[in-house]
Amino acid sequence: MPVIPPAAPADVPPADAAMPQDFDALLHQDPEVAGILLAESRRQSSTLQLIAAENSTSPAVLAALGSPLANKYAEGYPGARHHGGCEQADAAERVAVRRATTLFGAEHANVQPHSGSSAVLAAYAALLRPGDTVLAMGLAYGGHLTHGAPGNFSGRWFEFAGYGVDPDSGLIDYAQVRALARARRPKAIVCGSISYPRHPDYETFREIADEVGAYLIADTAHPMGLIAGGAAPSPVPYADVVCATTHKVLRGPRGGMILCGSELAERIDRAVFPFTQGGAQMHTVAAKAVAFGEAAAPAFAVYAHQVVAHARVLAAGLEAEGFEVATDGTDTHLVVVDPAPLGVDGRTARDRLMAAGMVLDTCALPYGDARGLRLGTAALTTQGMDEADVARVAVLFGAAVRERGDAGRLRSEVRELAERNPPYPG
Repeated sequence: MPVIPPAAPADVPPADAAMPQDFDALLHQDPEVAGILLAESRRQSSTLQLIAAENSTSPAVLAALGSPLANKYAEGYPGARHHGGCEQADAAERVAVRRATTLFGAEHANVQPHSGSSAVLAAYAALLRPGDTVLAMGLAYGGHLTHGAPGNFSGRWFEFAGYGVDPDSGLIDYAQVRALARARRPKAIVCGSISYPRHPDYETFREIADEVGAYLIADTAHPMGLIAGGAAPSPVPYADVVCATTHKVLRGPRGGMILCGSELAERIDRAVFPFTQGGAQMHTVAAKAVAFGEAAAPAFAVYAHQVVAHARVLAAGLEAEGFEVATDGTDTHLVVVDPAPLGVDGRTARDRLMAAGMVLDTCALPYGDARGLRLGTAALTTQGMDEADVARVAVLFGAAVRERGDAGRLRSEVRELAERNPPYPG
């Protein structure tokens, strides 16, 4: 794992080595759960993690997650809690907010959302009322569950209109977005996707939103780490509200965050607490602060650009293996491919890859019911793999899907590559 030294402001005391981090104690007290955790550690170290939404946090982030702040109830905000004894919880949240606003150039940050979906829920709660119309990327084109899925709160409470992509290029059809906005007059427009490998044009989205009097919500759950590292454009100058996760490429703990301007700060904060959440998970907030500090270091910018370079190497390698690559490449950590040219459907391909030790997702493909494969290079890059390693992953990927060669040898080669680049050396 590339060493990302965390920021160490003078007002943050050094870590106490006596914090309860003793795995041996867990092993003695609860060997059943300890065994599960050990097995998961071995799984992550012996397989290739290609799920685009996953990454490996730093040991410092893990330490914060296992800290005494896990014991603290802290409903409310710094200086206005509903419980006593929140002095250190307040300090941790203030550090997280300060680092987030500095890192992303935002006027206000709320670091309490438990997930990216929680962040989007709060943004909707702050800006919309049930029955309002919202324009977002259609689910078949890569929209998230919170962008209008029928079984999700978004699809039940709001009227969603879905925009798509050009059938030839696979790129967002901004003329269609503008036409839908004029026809539907949405209260909000959401830009963001779980499987669109190109950068959205935030300026154009802003122009369309202004034309119809809509709020612009950027859902940057996937590219937020690239944005932090300067490897992707920022929506902060254009969007009214930016929702994100703090894991994925950002490499922090599982959780969410919201950025906005000062004029919406109070509405956003009230939408998070008390409207959609109770007490914040203060150990996670502290871990977010650590991750923001790491992302502010120069080494993280190098890492973010490496993630994109590796994704382009992977896309080129998979194209050479015969896969159809969505949008003919990528600008981000995401690579989306269709295995149909190899005579295999998405779910079968995923199962063959899993058997070979390559862990990834399927995803919807535009204009049809077929499933594609969604990959990400954040975890491979965190583990220290270079471009030659990533190119080798593409070859192994093709061999697994085609069922080419000896299955046992293929699995051994995947394991050797993973174990040569462990997420936590030693």
